[in-house]
Amino acid sequence: METLTLSPRSKTKRLYIESYGCAMNLADSEVIASILQENGYQNQEQEKDADVVFLNTCAIRENAEDKIWHRLTALKASKKHKPGLIVGVLGCMAERLKTKLLDQERLVDLVVGPDAYRDLPNLLAQVEDGHKAVNVLLSREETYAEIAPIRLNSNGINAFISIMRGCDNMCSFCVVPFTRGRERSRDPHSIIHEAKELVAQGYKEVTLLGQNVDSYKWTSEDGSEQVNFAGLLEMTAQVDPSLRVRFSTSHPKDITDEVLYTMAKYENVCNYIHLPAQSGNSRILKLMNRTYDREWYLERVNRIREVIPDCGITCDIIAGFCSETEGEHQDTLSLMELCKFDFSYMYMYSERPGTLAARRYPDDIPEEVKKRRLQEIIDVQHEISRTKNASFVGRTCKVLIEGDSKKSKTDYKGRNDQNMLCVFPKDGVHQKGDYVNVKILSSTTTSLIGEITT
Repeated sequence: METLTLSPRSKTKRLYIESYGCAMNLADSEVIASILQENGYQNQEQEKDADVVFLNTCAIRENAEDKIWHRLTALKASKKHKPGLIVGVLGCMAERLKTKLLDQERLVDLVVGPDAYRDLPNLLAQVEDGHKAVNVLLSREETYAEIAPIRLNSNGINAFISIMRGCDNMCSFCVVPFTRGRERSRDPHSIIHEAKELVAQGYKEVTLLGQNVDSYKWTSEDGSEQVNFAGLLEMTAQVDPSLRVRFSTSHPKDITDEVLYTMAKYENVCNYIHLPAQSGNSRILKLMNRTYDREWYLERVNRIREVIPDCGITCDIIAGFCSETEGEHQDTLSLMELCKFDFSYMYMYSERPGTLAARRYPDDIPEEVKKRRLQEIIDVQHEISRTKNASFVGRTCKVLIEGDSKKSKTDYKGRNDQNMLCVFPKDGVHQKGDYVNVKILSSTTTSLIGEITT
C-alpha cells in the first residue's frame, strides 16, 4: 500500500487518499489528485486530520479486497468519533461491488469506478448534502488524456504515463475487463506532451502503462494518422535521449518484432519486458483463455533474446488454477527453468466472482495443494534469481540513481537497464538523477551490490 496526498489549497476541504494495488491505480490516484486540487481540496499527511478519506482499490485477488474491508471497518470506528467524516471507495473494487459497499451501514458514503473520476466533485457535493453517491459507469472513450497528473509522493526521477485504459483479452481468471472496461488508447500527442513536461521538471525515467500496452492503437478522427505501440515507443524515445523509457505490461500474443526492433534501436528504451505467462502448460493456458500455448510463449521469449540478447524478462505465474494436475504444475516449473526469468510475481489462484472461470470451472484444487505448488514455484524462482544476479558480478552497469538505499543513508539505490535493483556507496560527487557506471561486486537474490566506477 502507498499513501498518496494532495497539495494544500483550501482550509476547509481536507483530503487523504490511500492507493492499493497496481501501478495503474497509482497513476489513477495522480489523476484524481489533479481533478480534486482544482476543486480546492487540501492535503493531509494523516487520515486522522482529514474530512474526506478515499481508498483507491484493487480487485484482482480476494486478499486485495479483504484488506479494503478491514480498512473500512477501522474507518467506521473513526466515523463514530468524527460524524462528518466522508469515506469513499474508488477504483476496481468500487466497480465490482457497487451497491454492496453502500449497503453497509455507516461504512461507505461514496463509490466511484475508474471511468468516473471527473464526477468526483459533484458526488462529494451530494454526500455533503446528506446523500450517498455512486457513479460506476464504464466508458468507451474516457482516457483522462488532457488532465495533467499531480506527481504524488514522487522522488522526482521516475514517473508513470498512462497510455491506455481497459482490456479486451477476457482471460478467464481476470476481473479487469469488468472493472476497467474495454480498451481505449490515449491520443499519442498528449502522451508525448506529458513526457516533455516531465523532462522539463527534471524527471529522468517514464514508464508507459496499460493493461496490455502492445495492443495500443490510435487513429486520428479523420483517419489520416495511425500510431501503434512500436510507433508510440519510438516517439517517446525521441523526446530526449537522456530520458529512460520503460513499459508495462506486455501480452505474449501481442508483443511484435517491430516493438523489439524499436527497443534495440534506442539506447534509452530499457532492455526489460514484463511478459506474464501465468502457466507453463498449454491445456491450462487454454482454460485461462490466454490465446497462446506453451510453444508460442517459448518462441516469443527466444525471439526477444535473439533481438535483444541482454533483455531482462519478468513474469506473472498462477499456482493451482482450476483442474491443474501435478504434471501440469511441473510444466510451469520447467517453463521457468527454460526462460530464466529475472523475477516473477507469483500467486495462488483466487476465484473472482463474475469471471468466466468462476462460471465454468470448479475451483477444485485444495488450498494446501495450492500453497505447496506456490512454494515450489517461489523456490525455483529464487534459485533462478540468485544465479541470474550472480552472473552480473564483475560486469559494469549503467544505473540511474533514484535516491538513498532503504537500509543505509550512506548508499544510493538505482536500477540498471534490465530493471535490477543496484545498491552502491555514495561517492560525494554524484546525486539523485545522475546516470553512473556501477561495477557489480556481489549479489543477493533480490539485488546487485557494487561501486561507482569511471
